[in-house]
Amino acid sequence: MLSLLHFLAFMAVTGYALFVFCSIVYSRVTFIRLGKKADLQKDLGTRINEFVVQVFGQKKLLKDSKSGVMHIVMFYGFLILQMGALELILKGFVKGFELPLGNAHPYFSVSQEITTFLVLLAVIYAFYRRFIEKLPRLKRGLKSGLVIIFLTVLMVSIFLTLTFEHIWLGGAGSVYTPFSSVIAGLFAGMSANNAGIWFYVCWWVHLLTLLSFLVYVPQSKHAHILFAPVNILLRDTKPAGKLTSIDLDDETQETYGVGKIEDFRQNQLIDLYACVECGRCTQMCPASGTGKTLSPMDLIVKMRDHLTEKGSVITSSTPWVPSLAFSPSLRSELAATVETYATNLIGDVITEEELWACTTCRNCEDQCPVANEHVDKIVDMRRYLVLTEGKMPHEASRYFQNIDRQSNPWGINRKERNKWREGRNDIYAPTVDEEPDFEYLFFVGSMGSFDIRSQKIAQSFAKIMNTAGVKFAILGNEERNSGETARRIGNEFLFQQLCKENIANFQDNHVKKIVTICPHTYNTFKNEYPEFGLEAEVYHHTELVWKLIREGSIKPTKEVKEAIAYHDSCYIGRYNDIYDIPRQILNSIPGVQVLEMERNREDSMCCGAGGGMMWMEETQGKRVNMERTEQALTLSPTTIGSNCPYCLTMMSDGTKAKEVENQVKTLDIAEIVERSL
Repeated sequence: MLSLLHFLAFMAVTGYALFVFCSIVYSRVTFIRLGKKADLQKDLGTRINEFVVQVFGQKKLLKDSKSGVMHIVMFYGFLILQMGALELILKGFVKGFELPLGNAHPYFSVSQEITTFLVLLAVIYAFYRRFIEKLPRLKRGLKSGLVIIFLTVLMVSIFLTLTFEHIWLGGAGSVYTPFSSVIAGLFAGMSANNAGIWFYVCWWVHLLTLLSFLVYVPQSKHAHILFAPVNILLRDTKPAGKLTSIDLDDETQETYGVGKIEDFRQNQLIDLYACVECGRCTQMCPASGTGKTLSPMDLIVKMRDHLTEKGSVITSSTPWVPSLAFSPSLRSELAATVETYATNLIGDVITEEELWACTTCRNCEDQCPVANEHVDKIVDMRRYLVLTEGKMPHEASRYFQNIDRQSNPWGINRKERNKWREGRNDIYAPTVDEEPDFEYLFFVGSMGSFDIRSQKIAQSFAKIMNTAGVKFAILGNEERNSGETARRIGNEFLFQQLCKENIANFQDNHVKKIVTICPHTYNTFKNEYPEFGLEAEVYHHTELVWKLIREGSIKPTKEVKEAIAYHDSCYIGRYNDIYDIPRQILNSIPGVQVLEMERNREDSMCCGAGGGMMWMEETQGKRVNMERTEQALTLSPTTIGSNCPYCLTMMSDGTKAKEVENQVKTLDIAEIVERSL
C-alpha cells in the first residue's frame, strides 16, 4: 500500500511540475513569436560551429577566468549527473537499483560522486563571489540566493541519499563511492530500518528540490539554460554590429524603427530570455561606468519583464492566442487588446536618456556569454524616435541639417573639402579627374577634410603613400559624408541617401579599392555598403601602411623616442577584429615603446565619440573621454596613440582638460610613421 502511495505521489508531483514547466516555457515561446519574423541567413555550418564554440567551449565565459571555470564545472557537471539522477530516482522504486552498466558501473559511481563534489565546490564559490567578495557586477538578493540554495540542497541530498542507501543495504565503504562512504561512517550504529526511512526522506527532498528548480528556471534568469543555446544558434550571422536595414520603399509601413516590444524581430526577443544577468555587459559599458543611466543588463531585463507582462495581458484576454505564433493574419485581431495596454516601451520602460547615452562601442556584446546584441535594439529605438516621432537631442537635429545641406557635421561649405591639401606643399593628393589611373581611392572623410587637427592625419597618410609610390586619388569636392553616424543616431533615411550617392560616385569613377583614415567609415563601407551595391575592397589606413612596410615600400628608420599608450578604437577592434596590425606598425618604428593600458584589445574602453556622441553633449556623470584619458595617463606615456580621428579628438580634449597637453602628445599612427621616414 505504501509503495502504491509512494508511486502515486511521485507521479502526481512530477506530472504537475512538468505541466507547469512546459506551460511557462510555451508562454515564453509564444511571447517571442509576437515579434516580427526574422530573415535569417541559411548558413547552418557557421551556426553549428558558433554553437559548439560558445555552448560547449564556453569561450565567452572564460573572459572572466574565475567565473568561467566555475560555470564550466557546473555546466558539464550537470550534464554528467543526468544519468546519475535517473538512477537515483529509480532507486526510490527498486531497492538497490543500478543502471545495467556491468563491470563499468563502479567507475560510473565514482565519476558521479566526484562530479557531485566538484559541482558543490563550484556552488560554494558562486556564493563566495556574490555574497562575500561582493563582485560589483552581480546582483545580491533573494532570487540569486534561492538558486544557490537549490543547487546546494540538490548536491547534498545526492550524497545523503547514497549514504543512507549504503547503511540500508548493509554495504561496506568502497573506493568507488568515496564521499558517501565517508559520510556513512558518521552514522555508524544506525539501524537498517532507520537508514531506509532517512533514504526516502532525502530522496523526496532531492526530488521536490529538483522539480521546484525545474519550475523556477523558466521564470528566472536561469531561463538562459533553455534559451541561450537557441539564441546562439539563431542569431544573425552577419559582420559584427551590422545594422538591419529598413525598407524605405515599403509604402505599407506607418512607423519606422521600434516603438513597441513586438516590433522587434523574433531572434532579437530571444535575447531577452537568454540573458544571464551576469552584469558583464554593464561592467564594461563606458556609459554605465561614468555614471550614465544606461545599463545594458538592465535594458535587457526591463524589456524582458515588459515583454512577459505585455504578452501575459494579450494571452489572458485571448485564449486562442498561441495560434497567433503561426498565423500572422490574427495579429490584427490583437490590436484592440494591445491598445488597452498603457505601458510604453520608450518612456515608461526604457528612458530616452538611456538610449542617447549609448556610444555603440559593442563592449557589452563582446562580453556577453549568450550572444545578446544590445546595440541594434538601441539603434532601432532611436530610429523610432528620430524617424517616427521626430524626437532627438537638439545637437543631433543640427547635425542632420548640416549633413543634409553641406554633407559635413559643421555645415561648412562643401566646396572646401579640398582645402586640407593646402596645409603642406610636400604632398601630392590628386583628385580622380587629375589622376584617373589611380589604384586606391583615398576617402578622406569629413574629419580629415574639415577638422583642423584631423587634417594632419590625412596629410601624413598622403605623404606615406607618396613616399611608397602608391597611385591614389581623392574625390575632392565630390566626396560625401559616409552616413555612418547618421545611421547610428537613428536617421536611416539620411544614411541610405548618402550611401546611394556615394556608391553611384564610386561606380562613376570605377573605384576598385578604397582606403580611409576613419574606422567608422571603414566599417560602414566594408560591412554595410555592400548590401546597397558597393563592390570594392576596403582598407583602413593602418592596413595599407602595414602592407607597405612588409613589402619594403616604406622603411621606418628614424628613431622616434616615444612611450606610446596605445588606444584600440572600437570600430577597428571589436567591429573588425584588427588588434595586431597597429601594434606591429608601432613596434617596427625604432625607439617606440608600446604601453598597454589595463583595458586593451577587445576589452578596450570606448573614447566616448561613437554612436553620434562625438556631436552631442554628455549631460550625465563623468565624460567618457576623461575616464579613458586618465586610464592612459596612469602609464606615464609621452604620447597617446590612436588610429581614429574621433578617438584622437576625444583623447586630445582629455589631455587638455587634465592640463598635460604639453607633456603628453596625442598622435595618429600615420603621424608617428611619417616621423620615422
